[in-house]
Amino acid sequence: MNSPQKRIVVIGATSAIAHQCSRLWAQQGPCDFLLVGRDARRAEPLAADLCARGAGVTARTAALRFDDVDAIAALAREATAAGPVDIVLIAHGSLPDQTACQDDLHAAQEALRVNGLSPALIAEAFIGPMQRAGHGRLCIIGSVAGDRGRKSNYIYGAAKGLVDRYAQGLQHRLALAGSPVRVTLAKPGPTDTPMTAHLKQGGARLASAEAVAQGIVSAIAAGRPVVYAPVKWALIMLVIRHLPRFLFNKADI
Repeated sequence: MNSPQKRIVVIGATSAIAHQCSRLWAQQGPCDFLLVGRDARRAEPLAADLCARGAGVTARTAALRFDDVDAIAALAREATAAGPVDIVLIAHGSLPDQTACQDDLHAAQEALRVNGLSPALIAEAFIGPMQRAGHGRLCIIGSVAGDRGRKSNYIYGAAKGLVDRYAQGLQHRLALAGSPVRVTLAKPGPTDTPMTAHLKQGGARLASAEAVAQGIVSAIAAGRPVVYAPVKWALIMLVIRHLPRFLFNKADI
């Protein structure tokens, strides 16, 4: 007997981490993917790649303006209309230039909207149908940058801090309701993706997208509330979060 397809929605499907997560799911068994991005055409090669990776894998693409609340609501309705989804991965984002955000309020607004507000709104649109169905896993990709505000990236970090608090509240809501739906907040450290190419050129040591994706996929399957990827960042950020302010304010990080 053939296994039923897992129904998986990937928001920000063209991101390197999202693509690697999707590849892992496609290799595990039959899946039906809805790959969502700003430009659906950019996701079409990814859909073809996934369909070639396993029997019973299907994929379609959709475009979404991440700042359009009506479009977000419509996407969630369409994605859940045919039945419960198994996994929703919210992985879109940008890595803004901190100095540009300090100098230009429009740049700061866009960074906060893309990296903080829109992931929370998309999660909120999907979690209602998932809770009513009593089924599914939702994962939001945050960042270690959300653990403590730092000079080098505090606009981005503030957006990811919003995602962190949102995920905590959502987990609390589901726990009090006795829901079997699980929410995972993924917190990658610096990862080797096109978005961080400038960091790599500067000599930064970056984790591979494949390794980060493996940690995220495993955490979603286990229903873990938080995953740092790679796991060493859990210890690093524990230290950074608990540094006394008088020491922290002397550290150029």
